[in-house]
Amino acid sequence: MEIKESLEQSIREQPILVFAKGSKMFPRCGFSKAVIDTLNALGVPFEVIDIFEHEDIKPALVAISSWPTTPQVFLGGEFIGGGDIVRELYANGELRRMVDAVLVK
Repeated sequence: MEIKESLEQSIREQPILVFAKGSKMFPRCGFSKAVIDTLNALGVPFEVIDIFEHEDIKPALVAISSWPTTPQVFLGGEFIGGGDIVRELYANGELRRMVDAVLVK
């Protein structure tokens, strides 16, 4: 399976998926850490794929989302946005509603 197909499968299968610089336990940039901290604050299960695990992840991810930066957050298979968007959604309460809708499915 090609890396792009593998990422698309992960996006479909994981209700909440973050592509980050680093892991859930050891984020390697401030934006990735902020997104992980935000999801942890919601107390919801989520998975993280470290874009540094393989050199082909980042270009494949950009091809999927058309978004050039990380982190990238997918909810229910849909691209939501990056760090600033996720923090804004959290601040206005929308992220909680979006996450709850995905986890109820």
